[in-house]
Amino acid sequence: MAIDSVLANKMRSFLTMLGIIIGIAAVIAILGVGNGATEEITGTFNNLGASTISLSVTDEATETEPLTENDILALKEAIPEIERISPDKTAMASIQSDFESRQSIVSYGTPDLQYTNQVMESTIISGRYFNQNDYADGKNVIVISEDTAAALFNGRTEVLGEQIKLVGNSGNQLDLTVIGVVEGTFQDLQGSFDLSQMPLYAAIPLTTMEKLNPTLGGIDSLTIQVTDKDAIETVSTQIVRILETRHDAVGENWYSATNFLQALDQVDQVLSLFINFIAAVAGIALLVGGIGVMNIMLVSVTERTREIGTRKALGATTRTILVQFLMESVILCLIGGTIGLILGILLATGVSNALNIVPNITIGSVLLVLLFSSAVGIFFGLYPARKAAKLDPIEALRYE
Repeated sequence: MAIDSVLANKMRSFLTMLGIIIGIAAVIAILGVGNGATEEITGTFNNLGASTISLSVTDEATETEPLTENDILALKEAIPEIERISPDKTAMASIQSDFESRQSIVSYGTPDLQYTNQVMESTIISGRYFNQNDYADGKNVIVISEDTAAALFNGRTEVLGEQIKLVGNSGNQLDLTVIGVVEGTFQDLQGSFDLSQMPLYAAIPLTTMEKLNPTLGGIDSLTIQVTDKDAIETVSTQIVRILETRHDAVGENWYSATNFLQALDQVDQVLSLFINFIAAVAGIALLVGGIGVMNIMLVSVTERTREIGTRKALGATTRTILVQFLMESVILCLIGGTIGLILGILLATGVSNALNIVPNITIGSVLLVLLFSSAVGIFFGLYPARKAAKLDPIEALRYE
């Protein structure tokens, strides 16, 4: 009977469900896209390395006490959990070939820079990365990205052995030999943007950069990767203590070690708070929809007063009438919730595809939506149902 009543007034039933549909669709779309974006961002952090430590020299340290290459060696020898360690510094320089001259972002560090570099890809396409011998001797070698090779050599990427001139801001110049090409950074964007608009990337040994810029100064930051992310807090503490001891700076707060797990937790908390807030705002539509359901059910009770009186006169109990009208309210909200769920999934999928992320809609979210729809129906349908159930059959039969 409840279903027949809903189907008897299709347009009114649809308009009644509209608030529920919009609210559920908005909440599902926001949660799906928001959780997908969160996974994308946290995945990026994991790619950078959940076992990565960023060490920096604080402003409290004196300029005469920077980190040195001997510090790097000491840390690697003293802490076996350190897998890779390198300065991860960048500088702008003019990079020139026989065909082209462009500004480039030049990274420099130890051979471990291949894996700790946060601006260049690590996958070698051809050749090799600079090694310990190149680093120790300060050899004039350079590793460039595939994008950089194409920009400097008229679209060619097979450029091993080619000569490149690097010109520093001080005017010093170095002739470097290309020994390796890594995966390009902007491969997916080359169809949308002119290659000439893309920044160039290159990497050289720290010792080579010191030849290009003798006034480079000391090292003020390190990127460190450990073998076991569970030991990252312990290793962070050990690094700071060793450096403080080596530089006679115990208790001076000269060095700060931050790991990506801490940053990941902070980012996750902020994103979750933001997503839940937006979802709560969208959930206001559900409240409005629930009020709409209650309003229509009250109208329905008034319209069907004679029906209620007739049924009670024929023996229908108060509970039977209550359940009937309450069921109508729940059915309206469940149908609206189901339609809203489908629309929300479609909307989340469309937006996520446009943003190039994967929507994350869990079974728990779907069940929560359906349960919430039922709860809205019960909550806002209870008053109209009770009003219908309490009608006096004699008064109802005399209505109008």
